[in-house]
Amino acid sequence: MQQQQPIDKRSFIGFILITIIVTGWVIWMSTHQRTVNPTVTETKQKINANQAAAVNTTNAPTNQPTISESKEDFVRIETDLVRIMLSTKGGSIARWELKQYSSWHDKTYKGVPVQLINAKNREAAITFIGPEGKKVDTRGMNFSFEGDQRSFTLKGNDSLTITAKIILAPGSEIIKTFTLYGNTYACKAGITLKNMENFLPQRYYDMSWKGGLKFQEQNSVDESNTSVALASVSGQIEEYDATDFAVPTTGQTIGAIDYLATRTKYFVSAIIPEKINPDAMGFVEGIRIGALGNGYTEKYSLAYRVRYTGGQQTDGFTFYIGPQIYDTLQHYGIEKTINFGTFYGVKWLVAPIGEYIMLPMLRFLHIFISNYGIAILVFSLIMKLLLYPFSVSQMKSMQKTKTVQPLIQKIQEKFKDDRVALSQETMKVYQEYGINPAGGCLPMILQMPILIALWAVLGSWMDIRQANFFGWITDLSVPDVLFDLGFKLPLFQIDKLSGLALLMGLAMFIQQKMTITDPNQKSMVYIMPIMFTFMFSGFPAGLNVYYFTFTLLGILQQVWVTKLSKNKITLDDLKKMPKSEGWFAKRMRMAQEIAQQQKAGGTASKSSKRQPIGNKLPNSNRKK
Repeated sequence: MQQQQPIDKRSFIGFILITIIVTGWVIWMSTHQRTVNPTVTETKQKINANQAAAVNTTNAPTNQPTISESKEDFVRIETDLVRIMLSTKGGSIARWELKQYSSWHDKTYKGVPVQLINAKNREAAITFIGPEGKKVDTRGMNFSFEGDQRSFTLKGNDSLTITAKIILAPGSEIIKTFTLYGNTYACKAGITLKNMENFLPQRYYDMSWKGGLKFQEQNSVDESNTSVALASVSGQIEEYDATDFAVPTTGQTIGAIDYLATRTKYFVSAIIPEKINPDAMGFVEGIRIGALGNGYTEKYSLAYRVRYTGGQQTDGFTFYIGPQIYDTLQHYGIEKTINFGTFYGVKWLVAPIGEYIMLPMLRFLHIFISNYGIAILVFSLIMKLLLYPFSVSQMKSMQKTKTVQPLIQKIQEKFKDDRVALSQETMKVYQEYGINPAGGCLPMILQMPILIALWAVLGSWMDIRQANFFGWITDLSVPDVLFDLGFKLPLFQIDKLSGLALLMGLAMFIQQKMTITDPNQKSMVYIMPIMFTFMFSGFPAGLNVYYFTFTLLGILQQVWVTKLSKNKITLDDLKKMPKSEGWFAKRMRMAQEIAQQQKAGGTASKSSKRQPIGNKLPNSNRKK
């Protein structure tokens, strides 16, 4: 029976490193994804399900308002950016419709404006604990608006203040004001309590946002994977993510709260207190629930707790409800709500690259290039130039390995039946010619933070949402579907193939064909392009434009290095080059020495065990 040819140490290490990178990338891409049980896709969210109760007190009059059954009335305001509806139920926000953006509806984005407040929810309401220890939600109370006008239009710098009020007892009132502007996505909310001591025995109330943000995108799973709640405390961001299906996530934070927020892929809602209280309290609750099409959504509730000191007290907040546009969010101090990427939970390694390098570069390019797809192409070229030292180091390492490949093949043939000797002789060749076994993989690993930051920026960059490129690529923020498979691939959870992903897979195959010369790694020429084609089919088109261009540029660079360069490396050249034993090579050498010592010790042990056999024979049986 013919024995299988052993794989040399470098091939094994390379295969392991590539497997780790690919596996890590797939895990990172699918972080927080869970298989949704189709039998529970109609599950209703039950966050803060306590029904609003009547407020009872022994000192209150008999006509004290309870949960109101009165007909709901609205004030409608249209600005340059938003259509707003304020409701008498709790004196709260019933609708917040963004005029310049469309949501995914009936297989298209066209014609349906983004409406960020979920149906039947009323936001920016207040809750508190009443005299009987029951939770009181003012959305169950019927406020009244001042004045008779119910429709307003604001332009430019116009502003308008709407006042809603409810009288709980003579002299005891809750007054809410909303100040809106013609050219912003934010509004100011004022809360005035008058003589509410009998109604707030615990002396606090919560300014709340209970219904999360309504999902807007084609892929609910993708949108859920970017949805979180956030609390900024003294500039430090705390994230809360409902990763387990139908299991509520809760959180509480205490300190100088800058804001509480919840975001989806492209939109954000934030509660920003006007005055920073060093002892403020914030509460977050979220849940992941099923959605149609075997998808799921996430909804987060926010509550900012305010202390009531008695008498008449007024507190102010700013509500931002709009798109994740960096400059706009920065104006309100909430730009950290944008996802700039994390690497296994570590933000400081990745997020600054996306926030301070990649996003400014892309926005700068768009000043001169109106088509975002072309801007990404140019950005790919710039990134290739910036990463040139990494790629050159990788290619030089591959050239060295290719030069010594004939020697490695001879060693493999000579020691095909002795794996330890094969590894030792291979390492001797690497040491003699100054080759780092991980030299081709380390540059790739060093680029991972950059690639992750790029993924985050292009995956949440508001400007490319619904941006057309050319041909079949009509939206750079979603996959460019070319074929529908009709079923979902288990590992990658995709049912459609992307045209750009297919092109990138072909380009990667060409690159692998040019790169891999070791027969033991021949299968990687086919495996990697196929894996990446499927994996990238679920990526936004803008990201695939970048990777496809980057891969093509890599092929051109490789052609230049391997075909057109006159400086061909020979074995003599490698011998003359200065040698330096890197950290990885040193560890490999030490491992080889330990293995050799263990082998030698094992041989000696076997020899010593054979010797006593004769000594144990009875004297009568020994030959004289």
